[in-house]
Amino acid sequence: MRIFKGFEALEEIKNPVLTIGTFDGVHLGHQKIIQQLNAEAEKVGGESVLFTFYPHPRMVLYPETHGLKLIQTQLEKNDKLRRIGLDNIIVHPFTKEFSRLTAIEFVRDYLVNKLHVKKLVIGYDHQFGKNREGSLKFLLEVCETYGFEVIEIGAQEIDEVNVSSTKIRKAIQKGDMALAERYLGEKFELYGKVVQGEALGRQIGFPTANLDIESDIKLIPATGVYAVNVLLENGSIHEGMMNIGCRPTVTDSTKVSMEIHLFNFEGDLYGQQVTVQLLSRFRDEMKFDSVSDLMEQLKQDEKSIRNYFTNCL
Repeated sequence: MRIFKGFEALEEIKNPVLTIGTFDGVHLGHQKIIQQLNAEAEKVGGESVLFTFYPHPRMVLYPETHGLKLIQTQLEKNDKLRRIGLDNIIVHPFTKEFSRLTAIEFVRDYLVNKLHVKKLVIGYDHQFGKNREGSLKFLLEVCETYGFEVIEIGAQEIDEVNVSSTKIRKAIQKGDMALAERYLGEKFELYGKVVQGEALGRQIGFPTANLDIESDIKLIPATGVYAVNVLLENGSIHEGMMNIGCRPTVTDSTKVSMEIHLFNFEGDLYGQQVTVQLLSRFRDEMKFDSVSDLMEQLKQDEKSIRNYFTNCL
């Protein structure tokens, strides 16, 4: 899969068949659209293309109030799209200037003159361009003039995408990782760098890797203790447990941290980029009367989560 930043070198894309969207989560509904896109591209001996934006339009248009939290970072989304067989992604910089393009300017100057689109696969309710004047009806009116075909994604498929996105977000926010996985088609992941912490875990017999999520708009699951798989840079996968929360027993801070304790692992992870798959949430974050009480609970957590992995085999 090739990734283009803007519209440079697009002559490399043969007979592009394109759809437009943010595709946050790339869940089962999105995957059906990509399958349809690939099938249409095959009919014309072409390549499938997703036209998407970065930053997210809401971040640019509503910088103070967007409140945006994404299921996937751009890097995670790109990886998922590659794995499900998309040929190309165009990541176009979204600016206020770009948002002022009229629908006809976007179609003529970008899709036709720059990209030479052959087919546009679009949802029945998709709107674009200045004042959201572009629509499926508009595209059907101009496509013959500009020499491309418009293929509608039906209401049922689009509703499925919208419902799935909403359910995934709610599931993650509640810590229901099984439901999130059902709609995503795979386990929800956090990708980040292991950074130096306070080493308190090591002092009480539970050394932890502190995960720094570099994106401040990544959706973080509910606070609590989780069973996790951790993929290291060398390709090895390790079972463990993870705490997401403010560590109320040892600090008054309100900053949410993510700490991972790997089972049967020795080594230095500082500086590594790791991928954490969240499998199941075991309990809420709790404040204990003493560090010794916290240690006893962590022992119980480890026993329960080890049993979880044993029973999953």
